[in-house]
Amino acid sequence: MAKIYAPNSPEISEREIQNMDRARRIAGQTMVLLENKGVLPLAVTDKPLSVYGSGVRRTVKGGTGSGDVNSRSVYNAEQGLEEAGFTIASKAWLDRFDQICEKHMQEHLQHFMSLLQENPTDAIRDSLENPYRDPDVAESTPEELGDGDRDLAVYIISRTSGEGSDRHVQPGDYELSQGEISNLKTLTEAYRSVVVVLNVGGVIDTKFLRAQPGIDAILLMSQLGNISGLALADVLTGKVVPSGHLTATWAENYTDYPSADTFGHRNGNVSDEYYSEGIFVGYRYFDSLNIKPAYPFGYGISYTTFSQRTNRVSIAGADIVVSVTVRNTGSLCQGRETVQVYASQPEGKLAKAYQVLAGFAKTKELLPGEEETLAIRFPVISLASYDPDTAAWMLESGTYYIRVGTHSRNSHIAAAFRLEQTVVTSQLKNRLKPDESFSEISVSPARFYTYPGEAQEKKEAFTLDLIAKAIPSETIQYSGAPVELTTNKTEKVIMDDVLAGAASLEDLTAQLTPEELTELVVGSARGGFGSASVIGAASTACPGAAGDTTSSLLESRNVRNLVLSDGPAGLRLSKTFVADSQDNVIPGLGESAMGGLEKYFGVQAPDRPADAVDYYQYCTAIPIATALAQSLDMALVEEAGDIVGGEMELFGVTIWLAPGMNIHRNPLCGRNFEYYGEDPLLAGMCAAADTRGVQKHPGRGTCIKHFALNNLEDNRSFNNAHCSERASREIYLKGFEIAVKQSNPLSLMTSYNLLNGLHTANSYDLVTAILRDEWGFEGLVMTDWGTTGGELNPALDNKYGTSDAALCIKAGNDLVMPGSQQDVDVILEALKNGSLTLAELQLCAMRVLKLVMICEKAV
Repeated sequence: MAKIYAPNSPEISEREIQNMDRARRIAGQTMVLLENKGVLPLAVTDKPLSVYGSGVRRTVKGGTGSGDVNSRSVYNAEQGLEEAGFTIASKAWLDRFDQICEKHMQEHLQHFMSLLQENPTDAIRDSLENPYRDPDVAESTPEELGDGDRDLAVYIISRTSGEGSDRHVQPGDYELSQGEISNLKTLTEAYRSVVVVLNVGGVIDTKFLRAQPGIDAILLMSQLGNISGLALADVLTGKVVPSGHLTATWAENYTDYPSADTFGHRNGNVSDEYYSEGIFVGYRYFDSLNIKPAYPFGYGISYTTFSQRTNRVSIAGADIVVSVTVRNTGSLCQGRETVQVYASQPEGKLAKAYQVLAGFAKTKELLPGEEETLAIRFPVISLASYDPDTAAWMLESGTYYIRVGTHSRNSHIAAAFRLEQTVVTSQLKNRLKPDESFSEISVSPARFYTYPGEAQEKKEAFTLDLIAKAIPSETIQYSGAPVELTTNKTEKVIMDDVLAGAASLEDLTAQLTPEELTELVVGSARGGFGSASVIGAASTACPGAAGDTTSSLLESRNVRNLVLSDGPAGLRLSKTFVADSQDNVIPGLGESAMGGLEKYFGVQAPDRPADAVDYYQYCTAIPIATALAQSLDMALVEEAGDIVGGEMELFGVTIWLAPGMNIHRNPLCGRNFEYYGEDPLLAGMCAAADTRGVQKHPGRGTCIKHFALNNLEDNRSFNNAHCSERASREIYLKGFEIAVKQSNPLSLMTSYNLLNGLHTANSYDLVTAILRDEWGFEGLVMTDWGTTGGELNPALDNKYGTSDAALCIKAGNDLVMPGSQQDVDVILEALKNGSLTLAELQLCAMRVLKLVMICEKAV
């Protein structure tokens, strides 16, 4: 019997209402206005508004897979606009498109059922890799356009992507579909102005949208959770003034991205991914090779205008401080602006990007004519580069330029710092050497982007000297092999003794048998593939949660289990479940987190007992991670985490399997919506803010993921990321380092893929040497679900084999999830044959116990 936290009333709660209001306020700050020729904001009048596109009624709140959230309901765009006061004139077209989609859905379900009869395993894999997507939009007919007002139409383009498969450069995905293009041509001929709204989780091709006459505004709505339609209406009507900025470069052509031709399925090689662009990812690449994007990193406009004035750039201790005054120069409305500070590092032994983001800050709401002074502060050592030859982070001698602006193509030199000698800021050891040689692109300053007056700005820049001796430096000491734990306690130690201070965690761990230790380091699921445990709904304590740690030591040692729930746009739990009067959850009754998928596998609902009680877990779907990052407001991101943390307390969830913080290396990654963007500083700061929001709730924690280089979905369990140590550390690990040091997350999840020939979950260098010894991480490390079996992730090409449960423990990856009997057997056999030591097993088990203790103490 598990303790039930969920309420037993189906009525909408005050918590739901308040959290939707909070999410709505957050969402309004995340949208990015890309174009506006004076048509936005819209005035609410008695004239009917024509709204078309796949995103009107079928508004996408977020991506699919573990990133989904089971909310009570979702406000679509039509509902949001009607609540704002508009009358919708295009219902005939919307009704017809609904009918087309319903037919398409039935065909999709029939395909699934036919697969199910042939092979249930193939059916569930197919459902994960090829989730339902709406068909191409119907073309508008003259009758559907009607004879009403032809002043303006809104067209909403939606896209969905998700876990298990990557996107494609094809119509209806990265490219506009033929139906979308045809409809937009029709609408721009029929209406004086068309506003295009992008209800998308990632980059799409915008060439047609920018070139088509009559498209007078483009708004990146993104995917904003269950209040999506309400938040959209707020921004379209000017109730909220858009202030978001892009966190990824939107290219003019897909082929402009450095990994365009070699990414995943693009070259047919899903086993090996060569990171040949090195550190030149996103704007670092576009700026350094002077490739003009459609929309640059950091870009976003407003309904008003702003000016920025740099007041002073100074050194304060070991930090650089930039003071900038922002003024609302418009006359019509209030607004917020973000100051972005970039740094250009000197070319030396190591090639450098044209500029890198060093810091940012956002104003409050400024009224017309109002101004605010912001201070952006960042450590000098954050500008260091990693030299793999010497295994050191270093600031090379030369001149560092500080740039201030509004996006990566609108930054101007505000000051310069001169460093006379190279300084090693951190001496490490090589940990991530490539497993084979491959070429990286070569970039020289001669190819850099430039702008009129830049050379003169450099000559006239106010210059300060950086004093080498004042710059902090460290030499990392790495841990050795763990020592086997012993205890002089003769009486049985239980968790209560540890909590009371009568015994230590070491005492408790030392008394456990190898079998008990193994139970602790393997998740509680023991089912085979096809069970709810494998597809992320394994919890018995909190129905719909992704999994639990073991409760096998509850009776003997009073060690409670941890409940882990998927994210990262809220908690993914079962909306409803049923328990008997003794609080025993009855499987098969209620609505599961799998959306009822289990019924197609022949799982029959049991008879409902007379004493059955219904429970309700309606969770708030917050904006996707990319949207949160677009706010460039860390207080807002922290509030989003606070929303989730409060619901974790309510429903009894211990660890939120979020935030995801992999880098947007290529726009085709199917899970980019779960991640913040292409810049590691931004990703790290967002994850830290999210974590602070969650962990202000006692006994609740985040699990930052996926560590590391989880940058594609196709063949994700068997893909080998070949990446230089410098690029790994500067681009793909840096965000994790920032999050660890700024927020101390309680846990971290390793990724499915290999890095330089070794599964990340089996990598001592990643999990212990870098994460714990170099960064000081003190939390628990767990695998992603099914890492050691690969059941979730069919091998398109299993060239490298699967991750090994015993090697997870040897590496310091403390918890294997969701757990299987095979994992237990593999670990015990490794202990028996000596390839795994008892000390290594004890260390991982003790970290599981430590997290249980932390969470128990807090509540």
